Amino acid sequence: MIRLTHRDWALSLNPALGAAVTRLTWRDRDILRPAPDDTRDLLATGSFPLAPYANRIADGAFTFEGRDLRLPPTPGFEPHALHGVGWRRPWRVAGATENSVDLDLEQAVSDEWPWSWTARHRVALTENGVVFDLEIANRDTRPMPAGLGLHPYFAANGTTVLTVPADRVWSADARQIPTALAPPESLIDWSAGVRLADAPFVDNAYAGWSGAAVLDHADCRVTMTASGNARWAHVYAPPGEGFVCVEPVTHRPDAHNAPEGEASGLIVLLPGQTLSMSMRITAEPPAAGDRS
Repeated sequence: MIRLTHRDWALSLNPALGAAVTRLTWRDRDILRPAPDDTRDLLATGSFPLAPYANRIADGAFTFEGRDLRLPPTPGFEPHALHGVGWRRPWRVAGATENSVDLDLEQAVSDEWPWSWTARHRVALTENGVVFDLEIANRDTRPMPAGLGLHPYFAANGTTVLTVPADRVWSADARQIPTALAPPESLIDWSAGVRLADAPFVDNAYAGWSGAAVLDHADCRVTMTASGNARWAHVYAPPGEGFVCVEPVTHRPDAHNAPEGEASGLIVLLPGQTLSMSMRITAEPPAAGDRS
């Protein structure tokens, strides 16, 4: 277990459990959903990196450069492949200080991803918050499709007000596979702020995202900002669960099966090329007139 501290901030991270954050606090207040240090359930933690892709690939199947590929289904999310490989692998600690940790992951060709690649993940506490940097490199001899994401579970309750400015939302079918872009109000528009108690179940990607999300609590305001290439925010808001996910990702769900010509965000890395993204989380006292 890695423990970082800096001024008002403290963070615990388990490299062996998909580089998952098990606790992030500001002034002893949980900013991300806390998990026991000894948890083995990655989906009960506070945040983890996504590589070499984010969210679902429908049925684990896609075609790339004339090759028909099928990935094994992710347990619990059958028949789809979900969130890539990195979240289900132990990461190596490459270096650590009192307030930062550098993690590496090296993956050979496998049935879960038929290219070799490496990833680097840096988590650093600053005076103002925490910064997550994530990078993937194609170590194969062939071009590789690639995408990245981060999966924070923000601690929240029904009175929390969530603001996620975005122009559109991907509607999805019963299998949670995107079908069409729609106005955000067709599901729920978070742009002006919505109390979580007033929101329906949401597990959808928002496009035309501003790159920032705000959670207004009674006792603090939490802001998440992402790098400019994380142009989609996947919101997972199950009612009454004590958390909400706002996941910055570099491509929309099932981008591997997007129609030709769509700007899905999925990129192709030539051998040796890299893709990177970042996320920053900050906290401050509640804004005047806070609605939560």
